[in-house]
Amino acid sequence: MRRTVVRLRATPRFLCQNKKSPLSASDTNYDKEVAVLPPVLIVEDDTKLARIVKAYLEGADFRTVHASTVTEALQKAEAEMPLAVVLDLGLPDGSGEELCQSLKELGDFPVIMLTAKSSEEERIAGFALGADDYMVKPASPRELVCRLKAVLKRYERSSFSSESLLSFNGGALVFDNLRHQIARDSLVLSITPTEFKLLLTLASSPGRTFTRDELVSRALGYQFEGYDRSIDAHIKNLRQKIETDPRTPEYLKTVYGVGYLFTGERDAL
Repeated sequence: MRRTVVRLRATPRFLCQNKKSPLSASDTNYDKEVAVLPPVLIVEDDTKLARIVKAYLEGADFRTVHASTVTEALQKAEAEMPLAVVLDLGLPDGSGEELCQSLKELGDFPVIMLTAKSSEEERIAGFALGADDYMVKPASPRELVCRLKAVLKRYERSSFSSESLLSFNGGALVFDNLRHQIARDSLVLSITPTEFKLLLTLASSPGRTFTRDELVSRALGYQFEGYDRSIDAHIKNLRQKIETDPRTPEYLKTVYGVGYLFTGERDAL
């Protein structure tokens, strides 16, 4: 099986703790690509502390990579875009504050500063540089895991909320959030409100795999009185509407035994 590394946001188990459901035989044609979770980049020159943070994050089903210097951190972030960064500010070869700015220029992912700098002025300066959270050493690794989960959830909720127009694959697929419309090749599709919410949820995190239960709760609401398998019917309908060939989908992929992911490439507007 060909494996595809997706360098965008993906889903640790804490965001999809629902049971897996086997897919029907008709879904197997779509199981060509499997998303690989982006890693949490741990930037910490204290080897012992880095091992502890790594153990706790991996225990929560995050994938991790470690860097102990500014240079190494930039190299690893450029090689594979991280899901998030846990950043120590006291690094041997440069400023952690400047590194934070450089990382923010590379991509849109949260940064949690983990540092001995504890004054109010230093905390404010950290947030001004783009930190999404700030923890003072010595810090509880369990609390760090909880804070990381909370930051990632906030990122997901806010990622598309402020934008009215979203475009993918060179304008081939366009979302109009104000009108709740989707156009394919400049043609407005006949799409239900449920289908719109479902597709927007998937498209908000390209390359991230969503479970069926998660799509029910996020796109349809916790009070939705359907079964998670009803998502399959909605996905089938959406493929009929947005795909050139629904049997070999370009946008909506199935991840066998897990759920679905959106693989469109977002355009810069």
